Amino acid sequence: MLQAPAFAQIKEIRRSDKASGSIKTGADRTEEYLPLLKGKAVAVVANPTSVIGKTHLVDSLLRSGITIKKVFCPEHGFRGDNDAGENVKSYKDKKTGLTIISLYGKNHKPLPADLKDVQTVIFDIQDVGVRFYTYISTLNYVMEACAENNKPLIVLDRPNPNGFYVDGPVLEDKYKSFVGLNPVPIVYGMTVGEYARMLNGEGWLKGGVKCDLRIITVRGYTHSDYYNLPVKPSPNLPNMGSVYLYPSLCLFEGTVISVGRGTEAPFEMIGHPKLTNAPFKFTPKSIPGASKNPPYEGQVCQGYDLRNFGDMYIKNFGKLYLFWLQGTYKNMPDKAAYFNEYFFSLTGTATLKQQIVEGKSEEDIRRSWEPGLKKFKEIRKKYLLYQDFE
Repeated sequence: MLQAPAFAQIKEIRRSDKASGSIKTGADRTEEYLPLLKGKAVAVVANPTSVIGKTHLVDSLLRSGITIKKVFCPEHGFRGDNDAGENVKSYKDKKTGLTIISLYGKNHKPLPADLKDVQTVIFDIQDVGVRFYTYISTLNYVMEACAENNKPLIVLDRPNPNGFYVDGPVLEDKYKSFVGLNPVPIVYGMTVGEYARMLNGEGWLKGGVKCDLRIITVRGYTHSDYYNLPVKPSPNLPNMGSVYLYPSLCLFEGTVISVGRGTEAPFEMIGHPKLTNAPFKFTPKSIPGASKNPPYEGQVCQGYDLRNFGDMYIKNFGKLYLFWLQGTYKNMPDKAAYFNEYFFSLTGTATLKQQIVEGKSEEDIRRSWEPGLKKFKEIRKKYLLYQDFE
């Protein structure tokens, strides 16, 4: 059975927990951006996290007399009822009658025709600060489309709940995909607004184009804060424990190990029907809007219950946690089938798989990340809008 290292050895880092009420997000600061939208034909990039208090941004804008031509939605859809990786189709929103255009399906990028009748685009989505969480890829493509079609983009910034550390291998160019477009580590420690500034400043948009960009910043936030999300960022990240565990546990999506999709605690448990020496059991089932046909549906998985672990320990650990990845690999009978090709896309490198197969220590693995992390941190600090954690 896996025995986690003694967490008494983890140095507790005293940071303040910031509830949503003590933060004023970019969306909350309506006085800063409503004047920029008056009399304009507007497109909004939004999902269920795009809220002002308990009111959706789109509803608030319409109530303020803003002309919204259409809404672009990312992975999981405008109302957030689509599974991870599920193609989202364009449709009419029943509540508003607005055209909803999917950016997670056939097209990841707004087409010129989509922007023809638009004067300004506004982007407001809560990110979780992890490279393979696809909202920053959507941001990348929206910025490209705006730059190519001469449309200004306003980003309503939000805190990053994993913005208090930077860690992991930096994406290598050969492993670029929608779950990783830019040479950043798995956890990059930036808000969406800061990330947008970096995309522009480093010339990472296709063809080196520059987006006419304006950031409406967050008030009351620093990178040393723990920010408690007022709305779950996606169907399978239902609480802060899962948000803190996600950077480490999503790597299992590139393996045979289940991350608890189809249970009441996705991204808070791991397991497999053939995992040995594991004390916990769970049985995935289909959950519409969250996990339709999850891996090992109806099968008993043996594994580990990590509920409360993320909120209690990972946020103080302040690094990716590799122990379970290394340990489950050792305890799976069929090691040749443990990894799949998606692991390379998630990690952005072939090296981590090789290191785990070879039984490298966590210290050796981390040492191999240091040059890339050092280079990225020098780039990152040029674009920060908020006091850093270091």
